[in-house]
Parts: sequence; structure tokens; C-alpha cells
Amino acid sequence: MTAKRSADQIHAALSAQIVAGQLRPGDPLGETVLAGRFSLSRTPVREALQRLAAEGLVERGPRRAFVVRQMTPEALRDLFEALGEIEALCAGLAAQRMTAIARAELARIIDQDSGDHAGYAVLNAQFHDALRHGAGNRVLAGMLDDLARTLDGATPEDWLETIRGLEENEDGEVVKARLAAMHFARSQAAREI
Repeated sequence: MTAKRSADQIHAALSAQIVAGQLRPGDPLGETVLAGRFSLSRTPVREALQRLAAEGLVERGPRRAFVVRQMTPEALRDLFEALGEIEALCAGLAAQRMTAIARAELARIIDQDSGDHAGYAVLNAQFHDALRHGAGNRVLAGMLDDLARTLDGATPEDWLETIRGLEENEDGEVVKARLAAMHFARSQAAREI
């Protein structure tokens, strides 16, 4: 197995564990321990950790060791704003580039009545996927995937902390934060179905 392929597998495994909450914010990710766990050298482990750091899922902790990133309210706000701006760009491109069939599918998604929280989450995920694909831009789609994966690492407690911080600021951002929290919770529910 090549080092690149090994790094990809380690990255996928650690990313999934972080998103699933099996690895919690602040958990250490020692290269030696992970190399032993995956029965590989430290090189692919280091590569995978650097990729996770670039995606915002891990960060350097004490003594330059990697730890699972704790999402601050400011970081969540910044990530959500970036996600919203890139999705808006994708929506604009999708409006110009979608085929008639893709537009009909998007209309079908919009017209459906979910009836419940879980159904809404599924429709919401389908809606965002349709816009992402309809934009026809793989670079933007990749950026959205990376940002979404980073936001998936946030816990409901992180979102509540963000909302509380914005409520204290009284700067008109509370509604946006609540919508972000609802969007996050619904997206999580869709992944569990």
C-alpha cells in the first residue's frame, strides 16, 4: 500500500470518528499512537493529520502535538458565513447552468412537504446537494464539502455557546445563529437516517 493511499485511509477514518463524536474536542492525536493503531509508519499519519488541520478538524496543541479542534463561537460563525457565501455562489451558478431535468428535480425537492423534522433534514440535504451539483464547479463543491465536514465536527454544545455569545453581544446576529443551529441539527438528523 502506498503512503498516499495509507494517508487517505487514515484521514477518512479519523475524519469519520471526529464527525461522529467518537473523538471529542481536545482529544490528543499522537503520531506514534496512531501509527501503532493503523500498523503504519508515522509518515502517512503525519500526512493525514496535516490534511485534517488544513480542513480545520484538528489543531496543534501543547508541544506541537495534534488535538481534535475545539470550535469557538467565533470560528463557528466564520465557518458558517463562509459556507453561506459559497453556497450562494453555487446557487447563482446553478441558476445559470442547471439542465431542465436538474431544475425539475430541484423544484420537486422544494415542493415536497416533509411533515416532520427528519423528513425536513433529508429534503434540506437533497436541496443543498442539488445546488452544489447544479453549479457545475468541482472546486466550489470541494470547498463546500470541506467546510461542511469542518462544521460537522461541531457539537450541539458548540452551537449553543455560539448562540449565547451572540445573544450577549445584542448585535442582531442572534436570529442568524439560531438558524445556523437549526440547520446544523437538521443536517445531523439527515445523516443519521
